[in-house]
Amino acid sequence: MSTRLLLATRNPGKLAELQRLLATAVPGVDVVGLRDVEEYPEAPETGATFADNALLKAREAVRHTGLPAVADDSGLSVDALNGMPGVLSARWSGRHGDDDANTALLLGQLADVPDERRGAAFVCAAALVTPDGIERVLEREWRGRVVREKRGSNGFGYDPVFVPEGLELTSAELSAAEKDARSHRGQAFAALVPVLAEVLGAR
Repeated sequence: MSTRLLLATRNPGKLAELQRLLATAVPGVDVVGLRDVEEYPEAPETGATFADNALLKAREAVRHTGLPAVADDSGLSVDALNGMPGVLSARWSGRHGDDDANTALLLGQLADVPDERRGAAFVCAAALVTPDGIERVLEREWRGRVVREKRGSNGFGYDPVFVPEGLELTSAELSAAEKDARSHRGQAFAALVPVLAEVLGAR
């Protein structure tokens, strides 16, 4: 008997990533997305931290579907901006999900910041919530720096201006497999796998 696990996202890339990670590690778990369950109103992301928002999304998913749920929240934390855009990453320019406007505003704000002070990290919090009240949150970060011009077309959000530590390519110039292996979300999902094995495997 397989256990259904809801990944509270409509993003097919995230879904495929978690399905790949769980396929061998936690056999018998069927990962489904929001497109696979009855639609419910999603709560606004009002948390002060990535962990707050991830938990909020996972709790909502459990409440509406009765399935164990994983949700994540992520964004870019820039050193010279005291950690902003942070949880506001997706709506930094005032319009949610306008990647071009968000990136343009960020580059404008950093225009006078010298290269050695352009450090940043992508941060991801991944939360697991079960119907019987288990809650776990794991957070991982991917350090790097913000470059001055966009490069690459393989990513979204701030990927084209983020160069990970130890690399010369932007996140948007990496292949999907390279990005999965290195990224904040890849790390957070991978760290969550043994937790899912422990929690769901015991059923």
